[in-house]
Amino acid sequence: MREICDRVSSVTDIVAVTNLSRTFGAKRALNDVSLTVTRGTVLGLVGENGAGKSTLIKHLLGLWRAETGTVRVFGLDPVAAPVAVLARVGYLSEQPDLPGWMRVEELLRYTQAFYPGWDPKYAEQLRDQFDLDPRARIKTLSKGQRAKLGLIAAQAHRPDLLLLDEPSSGLDPIVRRDILEAIVRTVSQEGRTVIFSSHLLDEVERVSDHLAMLRAGSLRLLGPLDDIKMCHRRVLLQFDLPQPEPPSLRGAIRVSGEGRSWTIICNEENLPEIARAPGARVVDDGAASLDEIFVAHTGASVATRLRPVA
Repeated sequence: MREICDRVSSVTDIVAVTNLSRTFGAKRALNDVSLTVTRGTVLGLVGENGAGKSTLIKHLLGLWRAETGTVRVFGLDPVAAPVAVLARVGYLSEQPDLPGWMRVEELLRYTQAFYPGWDPKYAEQLRDQFDLDPRARIKTLSKGQRAKLGLIAAQAHRPDLLLLDEPSSGLDPIVRRDILEAIVRTVSQEGRTVIFSSHLLDEVERVSDHLAMLRAGSLRLLGPLDDIKMCHRRVLLQFDLPQPEPPSLRGAIRVSGEGRSWTIICNEENLPEIARAPGARVVDDGAASLDEIFVAHTGASVATRLRPVA
């Protein structure tokens, strides 16, 4: 065990996934996914429903064994060394599985027994901040209150890796704000490593410094969020004549519009060629938003394969 602990403490890549693939029947849920998450990184994991986000997180938790490729968390295989890995991981899913018969204070005491590093003062601080009655039974809590309680259980042992799988999905805006602020404080004040999966791009943009985008199980984009945003451009082209079909433009990731006006999402490196489109002039050129980048890569009708950002 001492040897394992020494290995864990020396690892700088908290997560290392190499050529990971997974199939369920005829569906390929993950397709040759490779990524690393270094210490202190906050990785936003985005993609459409069914893109493979939850499947990837379950491999990191050791719930599923890799069919092909490798998964390492703190340098260890989470399937082969679950105790050493999970002791340093906090996890919150979209629907936390909490025993309804327990009271709030009972669940926190029960969870504390599994984690030597549990911080009771921090847990109480979060419980008070979230206005959770310690005597309330979990089955009487609202969905938002259960999500807050789940976050306390995931965070109060101050894990080295926090895995958040759609933690605020289906919650009202006020509850989402409370949960997001608690996560942001954890990230900014303690510099923990976080993988934050969400379909709410404004949340991802607020919390994350790196982005991984999955589409149909394949890694579409990976890199620092600022770099990804900087290298995508939104170009408005005005054509001399109405275009009956979307113009075919080399380097375009997404083309939308009608008639004479068409909006192009492209790589910055392809901008000069887009600007020279025959019979068109550039009316506007600016940085693409994260929403536009997401739509371009997950729902484009005119698209080319964009190499992942290193």
